[in-house]
Amino acid sequence: MWSQGREAEPFLHYSAGMNDVPGINASNLQQWFESKVGGLGGPLTYTPFTGGHSNLTYRVTDPTGRRWVLRRPPLGNVLATAHDMSREHRIISALADSGVPVPGIIGLCQDPEVNDAPFYVMDFVPGVILRSRSEAEEHSIEARQKMGHSLIQTLARIHSVDVEAVGLGGLARQGGYIERQLKRWQRQFVDATSRDIPQVLAVHDTLAARIPKQQGVSLVHGDYRLDNCMMNPEGPVAAVLDWEISTLGDALADVGGIISSITDQVSGANDLASRSEGFPTADEIREIYGTFSDRNLEHLDFYVAFNYWRMTCIIEGVYSRYVAGVMGEIDDATVKAFGERVVVLADLAAETAATLP
Repeated sequence: MWSQGREAEPFLHYSAGMNDVPGINASNLQQWFESKVGGLGGPLTYTPFTGGHSNLTYRVTDPTGRRWVLRRPPLGNVLATAHDMSREHRIISALADSGVPVPGIIGLCQDPEVNDAPFYVMDFVPGVILRSRSEAEEHSIEARQKMGHSLIQTLARIHSVDVEAVGLGGLARQGGYIERQLKRWQRQFVDATSRDIPQVLAVHDTLAARIPKQQGVSLVHGDYRLDNCMMNPEGPVAAVLDWEISTLGDALADVGGIISSITDQVSGANDLASRSEGFPTADEIREIYGTFSDRNLEHLDFYVAFNYWRMTCIIEGVYSRYVAGVMGEIDDATVKAFGERVVVLADLAAETAATLP
């Protein structure tokens, strides 16, 4: 994603006079930006960011040093519902005055004649995105503790948003969230995969038979974790990012998601920033969230199992897109690692689901 300070290494820097920027129609975008922000004073420069595996993200800079962030769907044929630019734009715009930290919105363009696909642009938010343990350990343990506490407190704040008051009451069906998710990701897994991973369908059936009663209706981020937030180096969350699969539903799915994201059973998980000292453990996540939310956490393990399963389905889709070549040139080792991660997550989902009452 995007950050100031230590950030993911970009692929290359491109200027508007060049014609080979992947996913960018530079001349058309120059005109679009001029109409929205004005005073560009010369060609824009585009910096694609690595680190994300879904929608494509670019830092956009004008000659005076002003910066924005552009988001667009992946190149090629993709699952449309997972890459809806208007949906991301709508959610971030609605949260502007909610107390949830989000970037300011510059504009949405749904005309494919401009940049070959819908896109939206938002303000550049200074801060850091922490993915690796080494990046996290550049900050003091005290700062990491503040970051971790703020991360979970911000999640509870997202779940406390009155969706009707901010204009998101019609974003999706308000009931049956887990049922909808099980149906959606099973379908997308079947549509995306070209491999035989039988435990995925078996876990689906186990979860479908044990769904806890949904506690109210919340805005659910759907992929909430440390590296999907811009962090202030001194601690607080500066902006919550990557709202592409957000919807209305069961808040505990997000809590189970952030717990499942720090498992040490997936290859490389111990090198994640969130595993470094100072960031909360699974038990501490439960405790902090429980402090800021009155939801009953008795069945939280169900949501952990659900998230292992859901991530299996999502990452299989990413793996399939890598294999198909629609996410740009990716080295074989990365593709193989994604394929292996799917199998590990599928096994974790099956093991966790087997312990549910």
